[in-house]
Amino acid sequence: MSLRDRPHADGTENRDGVRRVSTTVVLLGVVSLLTDVSSEMVASILPLYLTAVVGLSPIAYGFLDGIYQGVSAFVRLAGGYAGDRGGQPKWVAVLGYGTSALSRIAMLPATGFAAITAVVTADRLGKGLRTAPRDALIAQASDPSMLGRSFGVHRTLDTFGAALGPLVAFALLAAVPGSYDSIFVVSFAVAVVGVAVLVLFVPNLKTATQGARLGLRRVAAEVSGRRLRRPLLAAGLLGLVTVGDGFLYLALQDRDDFAATWFPLLYVGTSVAYLGLAVPMGRLADRVGRARVLVAGHGALLACYLLAALPAGGLTLTLAVLLCLGVYYAATDGVLPALVSRLVAAEARGSGIAAAQTVVVLARFGSSLLFGLLWSLQGPGASLLLFAGLLATAVPVAAWLLRGTDRTEATA
Repeated sequence: MSLRDRPHADGTENRDGVRRVSTTVVLLGVVSLLTDVSSEMVASILPLYLTAVVGLSPIAYGFLDGIYQGVSAFVRLAGGYAGDRGGQPKWVAVLGYGTSALSRIAMLPATGFAAITAVVTADRLGKGLRTAPRDALIAQASDPSMLGRSFGVHRTLDTFGAALGPLVAFALLAAVPGSYDSIFVVSFAVAVVGVAVLVLFVPNLKTATQGARLGLRRVAAEVSGRRLRRPLLAAGLLGLVTVGDGFLYLALQDRDDFAATWFPLLYVGTSVAYLGLAVPMGRLADRVGRARVLVAGHGALLACYLLAALPAGGLTLTLAVLLCLGVYYAATDGVLPALVSRLVAAEARGSGIAAAQTVVVLARFGSSLLFGLLWSLQGPGASLLLFAGLLATAVPVAAWLLRGTDRTEATA
């Protein structure tokens, strides 16, 4: 791969003329890999830790899961706008990654509900601050015709870290059962390495503003414009009927009653499926349309709900749920920013991506609260079936809202 990045799109070619993704994309993928090793070490044990060790009820866990899913919405737009206005989103991303890294070590003294909520909030605020500037860098460093592939490569590296994190947590718990503190310490150390890679090796690639003053009025016009209106409605609608991973894994654990030590491996199964499919799904999205792949991914999520709601389980059904969940993430996680990035002007790209992500996380916050309440009232199986019905209704509506978006592109 080329070791140089031009100020704009930078897909490079090998000797056979095959275009490759930018080195900047790969370096950002390495940062995300390390960060996800850190975050997924904690995330993979958090549902069981909070319910079995701390003793939270499903409603309380639903609130915390909603925080985990949605609180980043409060700073996503700020992070996107800060990166756009300054034209140097790298340093906004550094602040976000650093905040999340510090939250790992802060889990050590956090034992009460309020303290844990504060730590989770800090972690998610860091994620919200960094995501849009990072994705804007990916879009800026990529050829427009390779956006899906570039985001797919980044998400592949990101997901490789997401698969390693639970394995490290599993190994630590297997070596020292109940040693949650060791997970928090190792997680912090890995996160620090990720921040160091970002600071030292990722180029300070300027985005399209390059020092121009980008006013709030221009950002508001782009975010509320007609090109983004229907995609944002579709993203929000689908987010409202998306159940958090932790709830799905707790439903599987509740049904099959496997040992707590094995719980982190559920995250590994999903990550492995995502890892193998992220780049192919990105290429497919570039070829047949990002909106189509985004909607189809929610069909895999529907299958996931139905399989997880079955009264009897076993290894085969559990693996099928994890596979469907991996397909869903491969078809949506990188595809949504790739879709949105072409619907806003280049100088407001980070803000546009942040707007879409904000809508999704706010919708998922509400979804987590509702699902936690339903679980307490009627159990996981019936709650999953209800959400499956709602998702089956939402998918065709979202498909209608997204019609024509793949043929629309903003002009600078």
